[in-house]
Amino acid sequence: MKMWSRSFSKVYSGIKREDIWQLWTDINNWPKWHTDLESCKMEGGFTVGNHFLLKPKGTRAVKIVLTEIEEGKKFTDCTAFFGARMYDTHALEETSEGLRLTNTLVVTGPLKGLWIRLVAQNVANTVPNEMEALVNLARDKHA
Repeated sequence: MKMWSRSFSKVYSGIKREDIWQLWTDINNWPKWHTDLESCKMEGGFTVGNHFLLKPKGTRAVKIVLTEIEEGKKFTDCTAFFGARMYDTHALEETSEGLRLTNTLVVTGPLKGLWIRLVAQNVANTVPNEMEALVNLARDKHA
């Protein structure tokens, strides 16, 4: 069974890896740059196995589990749907042109087609705008 994957990557100059990482790991404040979110709530630390509740505007909250963390470099979270799982990897990479941010979504499972149509494609479509908002927030910290 083939998985579905969408990735978006862009290089930004004039931002620090630490600033992006701090905004990413401050999950309770994601609605500041994630304009389609009503709320995000995580208790405890940003550690593998911990989870948070993400509530998009106009729908119910979903539980998302942190499945992989490489401190200061990348993390992956997983949303479990009936018959499918959606993994979202956020990565940082220093390049000679600046800091490359990459967001990769992967959906697996027998009902992946349903969840791609209901959720994943919309999430993928919002990534470029959210990435810009995240970078602008990081730049504002040093303006």
